[in-house]
Amino acid sequence: MSNTVYIGYYFKVKPVQPATEILIAELGFAGFESFVENEDGVTAYIQKNEWQKDILDDIQILKSDEFEITYTFSEIEQVNWNAEWEKNFNPIVVDNLCSVRAPFHEKANTKYDIIIEPKMSFGTGHHETTHMMIQHILNNDFQNKSVLDMGCGTGVLAILAELKGAKPIDAIDYDNWCYLNSLENVERNNCKNITVLEGDASLLKNKKYDIIIANINRNILLQDMHTYAACLNKNGMLFLSGFYADDIPVIKAECKKHMLKFIEKLERNNWVSLKFIN
Repeated sequence: MSNTVYIGYYFKVKPVQPATEILIAELGFAGFESFVENEDGVTAYIQKNEWQKDILDDIQILKSDEFEITYTFSEIEQVNWNAEWEKNFNPIVVDNLCSVRAPFHEKANTKYDIIIEPKMSFGTGHHETTHMMIQHILNNDFQNKSVLDMGCGTGVLAILAELKGAKPIDAIDYDNWCYLNSLENVERNNCKNITVLEGDASLLKNKKYDIIIANINRNILLQDMHTYAACLNKNGMLFLSGFYADDIPVIKAECKKHMLKFIEKLERNNWVSLKFIN
């Protein structure tokens, strides 16, 4: 990777959220492969051989009147990704029980200590949705429960589920980078009961789980809800996140169609996470 030439885009965003999250998602579809968030917005990187002059033409949020987004870009010879993460990735602690840190951070004095090398995957615990899903896992019984972590990103939620006594656990992501990153993090945390799979909901045929965790986005959740419902054992728990408070009615309506009963809501900065049982 050291010889790869990258183009770096430096975006200043006002207000920073939720615009930065939307911008990152759209840039990801356009081929950008790494993002470093900061106080003013985000820096995005794309390999020069993947870049073209009109690369930002389809980035819809840049045309929005709701946000003020400016940017500059330049060619970068050698990006030291580890150095970038070390500058920007601080350890977090959730409810004084669970710490999520990088290998270069000191061990935290918490009941559950998770080491994540995030690379380009989503799920360090910093984002509101991951933080709330960690809270759900901490607050519920996972002992000897079979678990699905759908859209596993870094694998952090599957790893915490194992630390809480769950087994067996499937961690699935359609993104190859997330799949590889989850494999690394599962090994790094000495997990024995997690199977990491690359793919989408089509992998769930004839599968059954006591608990399903799905931190993805509204449209994918709505599309795959029937599959999650079919995979959930009687009295099973379903934890959903990756959407805003405004999306709750449509998520609840889809769950109700599949006989899933709403139990609890968590909310952070307009992002929400919901618990259902069947």
